[in-house]
Amino acid sequence: QLQLAESGGGLVQPGGSLRLTCAASGHSRSTVATGWFRQAPGKEREFVAAISPRGDKKNYADSVKGRFAISRNNAENKVYLQMNSLKLEDTAVYYCAVAYGGSVHDAPRKGSEYDDWGQGTQVAVSS
Repeated sequence: QLQLAESGGGLVQPGGSLRLTCAASGHSRSTVATGWFRQAPGKEREFVAAISPRGDKKNYADSVKGRFAISRNNAENKVYLQMNSLKLEDTAVYYCAVAYGGSVHDAPRKGSEYDDWGQGTQVAVSS
């Protein structure tokens, strides 16, 4: 089981950028698929991006495609979410999660496929 810690959130103006980091610690027999999700006040949690264990497959929500980029450094057990051209509607608590099942090429979009979750980091986009 892994423990996840998100960092890098904050307050940014529209059009600005932030880079979120998901740091994993603990025991896992293999590298896992990692996803980013977000939840805005009064809304359901939604998928943002995911990356396969080997980093060869990446999936993005349509709302962030072309603006956000997910990447990973397996040697450091970290996954990053680079967020550019931020919009007001990107304001949310961002969570990272890991999925232990599936193949090394999977990058799941569904939250139900993830097993462990971090505590989240707040991203606020405001002028």
